Amino acid sequence: MSLLIAEDLYKTFGEKTLFDHISLTIEEKERVGLIGVNGTGKSSLLKILAEVEQPETGTLTHAKQFHIEYLPQNPEFHENLTVLEQIYYGDSQLMRTMRAYERLVAELENQPEDEAVRQRFFQIQQQMDALDAWEASTLAKTILNRLGIKAYQKPVNELSGGQRKRVAMAKALIQPADLLILDEPTNHLDNKTIEWLETYLSQYPGALVLVTHDRYFLNRVVKKIYELDHGKLYAYEGNYEVFLEKKAEREALTIQDERKRQNLLRSELAWLRRGAKARSTKQKARIDRVHQLQEQDNVMPTGSISFQVGASRLGNQVLEIEDITKSYDHKTLIKSFSYLVVPGERLGIIGPNGTGKSTLLNMMAGLMAPDSGEIKTGQTVKLGYYRQSDIDIDGSLRVIDYIKEKAEMIHTADGQWISAEQMLERFLFPRPAQRTFVRRLSGGEQRRLYLLKVLMEEPNVLLLDEPTNDLDTTTLSILEDYLDHFSGVVITVSHDRYFLDRVIDHLLVFEGEGNIQRFEGNYSDYLASEKSTPSPSKHKQDSPQFQGSQRRQSPRLKLTYKEQKEWEGIEERIAELEAEQERLEGDIQAAGSDLGRVQELFNEQKEIEVKLEEAVERWTELSIKVEEIERSKR
Repeated sequence: MSLLIAEDLYKTFGEKTLFDHISLTIEEKERVGLIGVNGTGKSSLLKILAEVEQPETGTLTHAKQFHIEYLPQNPEFHENLTVLEQIYYGDSQLMRTMRAYERLVAELENQPEDEAVRQRFFQIQQQMDALDAWEASTLAKTILNRLGIKAYQKPVNELSGGQRKRVAMAKALIQPADLLILDEPTNHLDNKTIEWLETYLSQYPGALVLVTHDRYFLNRVVKKIYELDHGKLYAYEGNYEVFLEKKAEREALTIQDERKRQNLLRSELAWLRRGAKARSTKQKARIDRVHQLQEQDNVMPTGSISFQVGASRLGNQVLEIEDITKSYDHKTLIKSFSYLVVPGERLGIIGPNGTGKSTLLNMMAGLMAPDSGEIKTGQTVKLGYYRQSDIDIDGSLRVIDYIKEKAEMIHTADGQWISAEQMLERFLFPRPAQRTFVRRLSGGEQRRLYLLKVLMEEPNVLLLDEPTNDLDTTTLSILEDYLDHFSGVVITVSHDRYFLDRVIDHLLVFEGEGNIQRFEGNYSDYLASEKSTPSPSKHKQDSPQFQGSQRRQSPRLKLTYKEQKEWEGIEERIAELEAEQERLEGDIQAAGSDLGRVQELFNEQKEIEVKLEEAVERWTELSIKVEEIERSKR
């Protein structure tokens, strides 16, 4: 049964068309993800579905008793309410009763002997019984605890921005709703809380529509994906993994259709230019056909976004952290911590919110000094720091001028030069958009622009503080591609598990009370170790200082004869598969409008991709084993 039907929605923002007469349907208990490049209108569409905003044209249809609960990116609060009063805020009898109960609990604590208060408390208990509200009350406090909010009676206006977002999420989760709409729910949540939220939403009784950049979250929670792209809406049945496969197929077909259109247009134009003799009615029809072909609005895929930007030369000395300690508001965040960052480091930093992760980055960047200890920076280090907050973006500048403030040209790894305009295009700002004022960009577009400005500095040490917040999945793919080819050091604080798995190879784990432990492996390895053993296999600091390149000790190993032969030939095997993949891509382009041949080649290409992925995975397994063998010999 359809809960909500949106038909023929049209909306613009300035000169940009966000929705070009799009339609969608939300079914009962459906799990829907909405994705698209920042600035395409994802948040605007959620607001329209939640009836917070109205489209310029189009209609929404749903039942009269239909209730939507909506969590915006930047929720508004009643500043004079406490945490519990805020999450119980609503017009339903259940919410009114729970608010009254919490107020009377506080009154009774202050006036335990007041008979009138005790009588009102007895009456509200009876109302709680009649509405079966105790379970909802327990659920609300459980959710708050899991979200890290324990001061239930604290006024909302005394909470930090991240805490306020979590209070708003708790309110959205406990309110009875037919449809729950969440805009970037994983922002400001640590990894463990995100994992809990995944489990909770899998059991949510209503329908769910969400926007998130967290690709693991999308893959595990949603069963249908809508993609907003240049004002159009595309539907994909399945999770994020299926979406990637289906989108690749759609874009391949779009390329084929565009080639056919261009070929037909060229032949029609050639016919007209030859001045072919024909009946006037027939000639008029062909002229009209040319005009129709020219006016077709075919949106081509973005295409390749791969690029390798050069980096400044980096010497052997990068960052040396010597026995640093840092406290804030009488709370020890970092205690007697030492670490040596080495060239080529790929380091992730994880841990609960408020434990000092961003503080460590700020000290590495020289923006904050430790209370004791020292951080030494190598003479050749050129830092690029993507900060989570407190960034200065001048909205009065045009996009191109904002980037040119940093550099008009940068050089690539192979010695070529790329202009600021070309880099903007690679970061999904086409030439017309580059003349737009920065203030007219969406929040996500501004963050993408800020990221590009940091990379335009050509750093050799890159510090990233929560880079996945407010960036769309396409931009994250661009960043990951950049980091794959980046020759310098990468140190990132992130809660995005997919990003951590793609980018880093070991972790610093903030455990609270100033304790920081090192773990060898990516985030999925860390999670597996947490679940498989009572005491996680983390590296303790056995001495005041330990190397960034240090590895776990392993028993002596050796390759079997079969593994040795496989290891000797696997790189050649991968190179052959990559060459075959490139050949098939060329054949697909050459096939043009021969749909049968294109489909045949496309199937071959998918088979090669599977074999290549298997070969790379096997190379990874063997290379890890070879490294362990080499270390055991030292």
